[in-house]
Amino acid sequence: MTKAELVAIMAKNAGGSKTSAERAMNAFVGGIIESLRRGRRVTISGFGTFVVTRRAARNGRNPRTGKEIQIPTTKVPRFRPSRTLKTAGGSNPPPPANNFRVASLSRSAGPIV
Repeated sequence: MTKAELVAIMAKNAGGSKTSAERAMNAFVGGIIESLRRGRRVTISGFGTFVVTRRAARNGRNPRTGKEIQIPTTKVPRFRPSRTLKTAGGSNPPPPANNFRVASLSRSAGPIV
């Protein structure tokens, strides 16, 4: 879904114009960005949490020359979806049924039937 499609859905559901929905969307995104710039966490109940985390310094390679380079520490935005959003997306498989035995990797489990 693109921003334009989301704005159209917001305008339709709110009964307003696309212009006002786009202004609301821009204010919403701008507020999140500004809070993250200040190092604040943004939590939207039922949706998720936006946070800023530090990515540690690490070694990398210049793809053009193959030379090893040092990549410095940096701050990156992250999004952690809420439990509600995770289940709505269908990303979690249902738990296995209890009518079969899951194979164990330990040798003391005995034969699998």
